[in-house]
Amino acid sequence: MKKYILTIVVGSLGLGTASAQKAWSLRECCDYAIEHNISIKQQQNERRQQELQLSNAKNSRLPDLNGSLGQNFSFGRGLTAQNTYTNTNTSSTSFQLGASVPIFTGFQIPNQIKLNQLNLEAATADLEKAKNDIRMQVAQAYVQILYDMEMADVAHRQIAIDSAQVVRLQAFVDNGKASEAELSRQKATLANSRLTATQADNNMKLAVLSLTQLLELATPEGFAIVRPTDEELDALGKLDGMVSPDQIYAEAMGVRPEILSQQLKLKGTAHNIKIAQAGHCPTLSLSGGLGTNYYTTSGFKSDGFSKQLKNNFSQYIGLNLSVPIFNRFQTRNSVRNARIQQENQQLQLDNTKKTLYKEIQQVYYNALNAQSKEKSSAEAVQSSKDAFELMQAKYENGKANITEFNESKNSYLKSESDMVQARYENLYQHALLEFYRGKELNF
Repeated sequence: MKKYILTIVVGSLGLGTASAQKAWSLRECCDYAIEHNISIKQQQNERRQQELQLSNAKNSRLPDLNGSLGQNFSFGRGLTAQNTYTNTNTSSTSFQLGASVPIFTGFQIPNQIKLNQLNLEAATADLEKAKNDIRMQVAQAYVQILYDMEMADVAHRQIAIDSAQVVRLQAFVDNGKASEAELSRQKATLANSRLTATQADNNMKLAVLSLTQLLELATPEGFAIVRPTDEELDALGKLDGMVSPDQIYAEAMGVRPEILSQQLKLKGTAHNIKIAQAGHCPTLSLSGGLGTNYYTTSGFKSDGFSKQLKNNFSQYIGLNLSVPIFNRFQTRNSVRNARIQQENQQLQLDNTKKTLYKEIQQVYYNALNAQSKEKSSAEAVQSSKDAFELMQAKYENGKANITEFNESKNSYLKSESDMVQARYENLYQHALLEFYRGKELNF
């Protein structure tokens, strides 16, 4: 596909050198923005946090193992083995190693694992939603550059026309066929055209700056984008035979990440309720451990360290059953709170669906209006062009004055500007419609 390339150079925009630069396509801009955007990186970190939460939930099934070492000293009067009191100093050293594993937790652990799995999937969908938002912002900025480029072209064509008329009038003045007043008016018109062109160039530079900032580029210097040809633009943005907003919405419901995220979160609330209800159930755990001690008492002979450790070595294993009886209605209120969260999440899902449908409707009718406006603008351009060419011929033959010529020229250039605006509005809105249907945002 043949493409024309816009290269920002010093002579035209003052943004870089005149050497050839790599032109960025819309896809390249979107990919680069997603890779470097700070908000996307933050969303990626949130997803990584959900991965860790899921890992913690799965690991809660494993036994825990704890070791402890204690050293105690006792001073003063105390009871001896002979059941008498005396002033002694004692010390004890203890070593403990214990483990426990949950056997039954009222199904809290499996529900927690499922909840964290759904949260991870929702975070993944939220990440894709953030990427889509960046893609749409980049596409809008990209189209704005294309639009400002066209407007700059129109403005510079106006300069070319006015410059030619200044040269022509200057020749007439030199030959005595025109007055200095006519020449001065045309020079003023040329100055205004140059001012308009300068403003158009500045608008284009600002549009380039906006896009490079979205891409997190350090500077817009030397930045260039791929500019589609007129043939490519004509092939884009056609809504003939386009499906209705309801059909687009039906397709979007299956592919839009914001819908998927809210649906996953709604599923998660059911498990959140079960987790709260687990507080009504008894819990059973298995525990076991090893331990030994070493004792010394002042005034009494003690066995050696290693011998005591061997003789005092003990083991234990046990089952622990905990039955909830009354916890100040905390479990009951936790269940009620989880149900309220479920209702709120359902409302959030409904609101997200309604927002999506409104967006699709708005974009659809904007696209229809833009296409209709582009068609009407194209007809207006042709009519104003024909009128301008006739006026130009009359003016060159002395049958029209400079005021009539400029009015016809301005009408022609305004119709061109209107068509450019409608063309790129149509292009952007049509691309958005396809994007809502799950297709790649590209033109």
